[in-house]
Amino acid sequence: MYYVNQEQIAVRLDAIPALTDALRELANGWNGSLMQGLAQERALHLAIEIVTDVGSYLIDGFLMRDASSYEDIIEITGAEGAYPADMTETLTELVKLRRPLVQEYYSWPRSELHPYTARLAELLPTFASAVDMYLKKELQ
Repeated sequence: MYYVNQEQIAVRLDAIPALTDALRELANGWNGSLMQGLAQERALHLAIEIVTDVGSYLIDGFLMRDASSYEDIIEITGAEGAYPADMTETLTELVKLRRPLVQEYYSWPRSELHPYTARLAELLPTFASAVDMYLKKELQ
């Protein structure tokens, strides 16, 4: 029997609607201001943390092989079918943004709208639904 921390997964997935609202608002009203740039950075960072946190809980709970990197979290959970295979590439590219956002923030192009800002507003709800369906299937 597996112990999957469904409560912590749900807490993270429950943050997605507010985050997608913010991402849509940023993408639709982008003017390149400092405040929008900083908000975009935080929204992208939160998206990364949600995806990797959920992935880590799935890996731990279902005793999948250990991940050695953020990209590995995506590869492992994608290979296990936690979300559609066509999401793996986008999620991998998303988590690759973590380093520039967190460690190289001083050179992040804040005045530019990142293409993932609008894209994630559509992708994250699909990710959440897929993870929910995966949990239901695997825990029945």
